Amino acid sequence: MRSLNVSEITKTIREMCIEANHFLSEDMKCALATAVKKEESPLGCQILEQLQDNLKIAGEDMIPICQDTGMAVVFIEVGQDVHLEGGSLTEAINEGVRQGYVEGFLRKSVVKDPLIRENTKDNTPAIIHYDIVEGDKVHITVAPKGFGSENMSRVFMLKPADGIEGVKKAILTAVMDAGPNACPPMVVGVGIGGTFEKCAIMAKKALTRPVDTHSEIPYVKEMEEELLETINKTGIGPGGLGGTVTALAVNINTYPTHIAGLPVAINICCHVNRHSVREL
Repeated sequence: MRSLNVSEITKTIREMCIEANHFLSEDMKCALATAVKKEESPLGCQILEQLQDNLKIAGEDMIPICQDTGMAVVFIEVGQDVHLEGGSLTEAINEGVRQGYVEGFLRKSVVKDPLIRENTKDNTPAIIHYDIVEGDKVHITVAPKGFGSENMSRVFMLKPADGIEGVKKAILTAVMDAGPNACPPMVVGVGIGGTFEKCAIMAKKALTRPVDTHSEIPYVKEMEEELLETINKTGIGPGGLGGTVTALAVNINTYPTHIAGLPVAINICCHVNRHSVREL
């Protein structure tokens, strides 16, 4: 049994919130660089180059990549051989978010009540997804999610008879409805299976998978590649102003489901697709 004080989690999440809002992950940097080479529209190329300039300035001057520094989404996998001490894990995570957003001078975008709309002034609470896994490590992913793209997300409760073609149609419908509002080039996270809430969480988590990787399931890998090609033929393009690079990746997660259902969730993210990953 390994002991870990939750203060270490607070410190780490504070750093991750600041890091994710100022620096792109390496896979996203490479994807944007490749997009500039692939884009066939002169205007699209210009927009992609401006996005890269923005990233450079953000990193050098420690200015957030985007003014919407998002609602903090935290995926935390806790090894079952870890003993957490020093207080509540949930409070430790939220304290890390609080410190990161206040001390990092990041925009506070969270309201205490969805209808009364009073700002919490520290960007808490975070959205936390827990998973108990084997081992004695704590694996943390912090993914600040802006709501320009979040608002474009969809859940479809399909019938089993809709099959794979119905799934593809649902994904393309969500992308086409999103259009320029998701700040393309976008990353498309998809969850297929499970239940209403499970497919949505899978779609969110799919966004944190490196964009230069594919599903290990052959038919899912083929679907990811086919949908990416199809989406990039829609003409939406960078910034929604036309072009051949509308999406940088389509990441799909699947899970067993009920004989009577085929849930599909599409969680779209903008071109920065912010996330930071660490292990304690």
